Amino acid sequence: MNSDINRPRPTIREVAALSGTSIKTVSRVLNGVSTVDPALVKRVNKAIKELNYRPNVTAGNLRRVNGRTNTIGLLLKDIANPFSSELHRAIENLARERGVDVLAGSLDEQPERERDLIATLIARRVDGLIIVPTSSDHAYLQKERASGMPIVFVDRPPNNLTADTVVATNALSAQAATEHLIGNGHKRIAYVGDSQSIFTAAERFTGFKAALQKAKLKLDPSIIHHGSEGHDDVAQFIDSVFARENPPTAIFASQNFVTIAAIRALKHKGLEKKVALVGFDDLAFADLLDPGISLVTQDISAMANVASGLLFERLNGKNSKAETHEIPTIFTPRGSGEIPN
Repeated sequence: MNSDINRPRPTIREVAALSGTSIKTVSRVLNGVSTVDPALVKRVNKAIKELNYRPNVTAGNLRRVNGRTNTIGLLLKDIANPFSSELHRAIENLARERGVDVLAGSLDEQPERERDLIATLIARRVDGLIIVPTSSDHAYLQKERASGMPIVFVDRPPNNLTADTVVATNALSAQAATEHLIGNGHKRIAYVGDSQSIFTAAERFTGFKAALQKAKLKLDPSIIHHGSEGHDDVAQFIDSVFARENPPTAIFASQNFVTIAAIRALKHKGLEKKVALVGFDDLAFADLLDPGISLVTQDISAMANVASGLLFERLNGKNSKAETHEIPTIFTPRGSGEIPN
């Protein structure tokens, strides 16, 4: 598979050669011209299938040098999410420096939407793809990789596909953040995070558990909450744990929207200066609150640089094993994570 990582993508000329027809005949078949001999249509379609040829939906692009369209596809979890929007802007800036445009879309944690958007971008003949994936199986992209489509995964690795990947040090960073809370005297630390089916959420929970184990603290399932579905969901959880005897003295929130919900819930209960809080992912207003919110933030600029660099290296002919890069995060103490027990 690695040997095909930079194989040139099939062209209409190759389809014509394999089918023993002309480029004009192939073009007529692709355009659905009804007067083409059925035998020729059969030969052309057979060649298209064998080569995994993708027709260009923009005819003018056929005249570009090397079949390039000077566009790349970028698929994100949700462009409205601060992490996604910042990654989008960083990659867009880097691409435009090379005269390349970015076509972006949101996946909303829907595997079918991922497949559909990728198919649409490929039909538009993007030169490569950068994906923040949601699917649990990326074997469907094997043919695209074999056909020469450079693909880089960001934030989460692919499943059942070997490809270039750029992720943050999720587990190590979550462990360090939890150890920070433990270092301030906290022994009962609530965990609030996304579904464990999501790579980043699972990694961060792994780091959280590792910190507790290292400090010989027992993991209490009653103050652990996965699969947060919104602010109300987190608020209900926080209300319930603080209504019990022996409530937690600190919270680790493993995703930015979860952190926002935790901030609101603590403020509503008047606990924002009594319960320590560390969040994962950046918040633009983190330093404006009282106390400021202590955060683990991903170095999105570095992730964008590495991901786009890998993609453009592949487009420029780099032909080597797929690479995985782990980008260190940044921890900024602002007050909420330093509230002592």
